[in-house]
Amino acid sequence: MTYFQSAVLGVVQGATEFLPVSSSGHLVLAPRLLGWPDQGLAFDAAIHVGTLAALVLYFRADLWRMARGMDRRLALLLMAATVPGGLAGLLFEKVIAARLRDPLVIAVTLIGWGLVMWLADRHAAATPRTIREPGGATWGAAMSVGVAQAVALMPGTSRSGITITAGLFAGMTRAAAARFAFLLGIPITAAAGGVKLLSLLRHGTDPASLGPLLTGVVASFAAGLVAVWFLVNHLEKRSLLPFVIYRCTLGLLVLAVFGR
Repeated sequence: MTYFQSAVLGVVQGATEFLPVSSSGHLVLAPRLLGWPDQGLAFDAAIHVGTLAALVLYFRADLWRMARGMDRRLALLLMAATVPGGLAGLLFEKVIAARLRDPLVIAVTLIGWGLVMWLADRHAAATPRTIREPGGATWGAAMSVGVAQAVALMPGTSRSGITITAGLFAGMTRAAAARFAFLLGIPITAAAGGVKLLSLLRHGTDPASLGPLLTGVVASFAAGLVAVWFLVNHLEKRSLLPFVIYRCTLGLLVLAVFGR
């Protein structure tokens, strides 16, 4: 992989990991559309480190409060909500990766879950919001977001998109749903990156690829940090409609290109 390819895919991963448009779908589609080889295990492990670092930096104040026991309830909610996604990853990730990393599957999930996200956004606009801060979530709301995170293993779904959607249906404001979804993403992103890094260490990597790998890490970190900041601030006053339109447009384009 060249430095340019690594930088491009790092930006794609960093941005789409947090915007509700599906990072897994984009990382499958981008190399195919650009005629590049699959990026491989080493790159996937590296960019998870970058996106995790972006989350930790952005939410450092929240994490510090939880670590000091100042927001124990939020910490417990996040721990409980992490369980469904963690179990689903252990049980089904390899099967899903082997059988569902197909452009047509991604097109259907982009469109289908995009429409569900639009319904959740309309629901949020039409009904009073009872949960305005992540720590104010009920146990039911937290667990519904956790179950939604498990569904996000399917390529094209978008972990941030489906967890924000679940939060909106559960009575959270758009901004609270986004913050809860991102905080919930920290342990699952750390676990996914850790598993891939352990596998990488067992199999080793070509020293010549370390430069492009580092480029991918930096690119995913920078793009991820901007994406988190943008989405949290965007949802303070605006809707998810632009992302719904993007998902449906991309899904239709993928169907047109790969559905022949």
